[in-house]
Amino acid sequence: MVDHYEFGGPLGAAAITFGLPVLLYFFAFSCNDISGCPVPSLLSPRTITWDTWAAETGWPDGGIWDLFDWKVIGIVLAYYIFSLLLWRVLPAQQVHGTKLVHHGRPLQYRMNAFWTSVVLLSICAAGTYFHGPNFPVWTYITDHYVQILTANVLISYTLSAYLYIHSFSVDTNYPNGNLRELAAGGNTGNFIYAFYIGRELNPRVTLPLFGEVDIKTWCEVYPGLTGWILLDLAFIAKQYRSYGYVSDSIVFIAFFQAFYVLNGQYNEPGILTMIDITTDGMGFMLSFGDLVWVPFLYSTQCRYLSVYPLQLGWVNIAAVSAVFALGLYIFRAANNQKHVFRTQPNDPSVAGLSYIQTKRGTRLLTAGWWGMSRHINYFGDWMQALPFSLPTGLAGYMVLPAGSIVAASHGFQMLDGREVIQGEARGWGMIFTYFYVLYFAILLMHRERRDDAMCAAKYGDDWEKYRRTVRWRILPWIY
Repeated sequence: MVDHYEFGGPLGAAAITFGLPVLLYFFAFSCNDISGCPVPSLLSPRTITWDTWAAETGWPDGGIWDLFDWKVIGIVLAYYIFSLLLWRVLPAQQVHGTKLVHHGRPLQYRMNAFWTSVVLLSICAAGTYFHGPNFPVWTYITDHYVQILTANVLISYTLSAYLYIHSFSVDTNYPNGNLRELAAGGNTGNFIYAFYIGRELNPRVTLPLFGEVDIKTWCEVYPGLTGWILLDLAFIAKQYRSYGYVSDSIVFIAFFQAFYVLNGQYNEPGILTMIDITTDGMGFMLSFGDLVWVPFLYSTQCRYLSVYPLQLGWVNIAAVSAVFALGLYIFRAANNQKHVFRTQPNDPSVAGLSYIQTKRGTRLLTAGWWGMSRHINYFGDWMQALPFSLPTGLAGYMVLPAGSIVAASHGFQMLDGREVIQGEARGWGMIFTYFYVLYFAILLMHRERRDDAMCAAKYGDDWEKYRRTVRWRILPWIY
């Protein structure tokens, strides 16, 4: 029984489990195409009332029950099943993961996330070719956005409950014949914490027609990541339907986010060394993160720009692209250097680099990229994420309905049609469009702390020596 807690223990786990869905609903309603981003009453919180907020956000007349729709749940489940079908029928790599702690053997994984996305996106491309921005997939996503969010929230809760119950069937007399084992931090005895963090390390299920499915890796790189791209594309179509053109800012963000996703899916075997796969259990933290948090939070910028288009121009596009390219270079160069050092130590690119020889027989690199900080790759990863928000600028807008009286050069005038301006909302919309960048920085810092604690337990005095040699955690001279 493990008594070490992370994420604030049971109280923190409960706050995250019930608080994050509420936060996403707050984002969905408080940054909208009805009254503004943020809605006007949030700019004067002392005067806010429920009726005012409900009117400005488009809160449904039926209340919370209108956030739920059985038909939408069925369509979302059909998307999951179709993705799973593509996973099963398309050609795939057969890849071995890292060795399991209690078994000394690796699990085998079937991986074809990239081609699964290619097929899904090709179908949507063909539909867009014939139907334009009114392709039913795009209109359905934007017209039922909140209900689709709810469907995925319910799926993540249901999956988490199944995983929690199923984990009690794990035979803890290791090694066992089916290679099942509990995660290192999941067996605490506290229900809410175990539900959140996940008890079983690599849960698998055998389904009719589909065979054995590794739930964790499938959720990690299939429906949620591809869904992120689909949401972005739906918002591009919405912008075109509303304005008759597509802004360079929304194209820029959608392109680089799609590159980020597809690049990760193309290099899918790389996830098998990530802490999510090797250490964390499969519970609400990963199921909600993979299926809800990633697609719906990370597409916020395109959702914002679908209502308030911005034209960046070539100079700004080049500048933001340079930030992304630099981040990608740091991320790739650092990870490749570590990989070569581990697998080809005599390669000329790493042969002369200094290192610490540990008592465990492994070596800790203390030069090159890894002499700058203990996780310089995290800084590169964060830099790749920054351009997802930068094109929204000083975000914020107000939606003025037809008939509104606005100031003009010759006095005042009445608007003939709806108009979207920044006005008093300028800058306040950054709460929504830059939240991802702040969250991602906190996530990476927390992940580095977790990794540091695990390495300290693993390497002992050698890790203390490594810390003294490589002082900085992520960003040299800053953190």
